[in-house]
Amino acid sequence: MDLFTLKKIIGVMLMPINLILLLLVLGLIFQRSSNIKSTVCIFSATLLLLLSTLAPISDRLMQPIEANYEAFARSAKPVDYIVVLGCGHVNDDALPATSQLNICSLQRMAEALRIYQMHPEATIITSGAAFSQPQSNAETVKQALVELGVEPYKIIVEVFPKDTEEEAELIAPRVRNTNVVLVTNADHMPRSVIYFERQGVSVIPAPAGNWVKGLHQPKAWGYYTPNAKELQQTTNAWYETLGRIVQWFKGLA
Repeated sequence: MDLFTLKKIIGVMLMPINLILLLLVLGLIFQRSSNIKSTVCIFSATLLLLLSTLAPISDRLMQPIEANYEAFARSAKPVDYIVVLGCGHVNDDALPATSQLNICSLQRMAEALRIYQMHPEATIITSGAAFSQPQSNAETVKQALVELGVEPYKIIVEVFPKDTEEEAELIAPRVRNTNVVLVTNADHMPRSVIYFERQGVSVIPAPAGNWVKGLHQPKAWGYYTPNAKELQQTTNAWYETLGRIVQWFKGLA
């Protein structure tokens, strides 16, 4: 097993839903030998599930991560490159490319298109490996952009990067000392900017797909009830926090 796969497996196992399942399994195992341990595990699992699915909590976990960068506005200088980081897809020839993209990848592609319409002088760089798919994420995002009217010659694909760190390493030599807009999800942006800065690239952040919207606006009663969407948001916030911790340790090496 390579280091990349091991890192992904450990990351998945530390996500809230898997910690909840682990606590529930331990609760069942301890049921015969210790009612106290069993009760503690089941109570902890229930509490973690409840907290992870409440919007007031998930919003406040995510908001500090997303608040680092504002939405992109027109650049005062011509834009040389718009870099779109990969975020997954499922190839299906029965669907248009826009429908093959994962939600996060679709959000990034849409933001890149919005910026390109403001700065048609720019060249778009799409990124992302194929993993188990017949076509890379970079190529699928390019296909979606072409379907929406971008000329193919205006798009460069980087089909090899498997994660954010590799994207920065492989793209940096091409875009160093140019005016670069970096497009990724708002929760993923802080980590991405650091990786590019470590490669000597100063980027203009263009966050997409914010989870937290209208945080201080009045809320309906449903905002305070458990919701599966909030579990996903909590998971993303926890994932990015773990990613920042790993990134910090790598910076010490």
